[in-house]
Amino acid sequence: MLNNRLRQLGQGMTEYIIIVALIAIAAIAIYGIFGDTIRGQMGIMTEELAGQTGTASMADPDTDAASATRGLTDFSEGTQ
Repeated sequence: MLNNRLRQLGQGMTEYIIIVALIAIAAIAIYGIFGDTIRGQMGIMTEELAGQTGTASMADPDTDAASATRGLTDFSEGTQ
């Protein structure tokens, strides 16, 4: 009975390791596909959080017009 219980625990751990490995492989694949866009967006957000106007990334041309027109410094105009 004890031997059977140990086998079940080992099987559960093996299944858990397989699931974690599949999630890791999927995350690496997704980052490989969208890595440049994610990196560009994070750079823009970092610049805007620092109080600068974010510049568009070459990886994501759709953000060019939005980041060129407004930044976080625009929201503090007129305050004291």
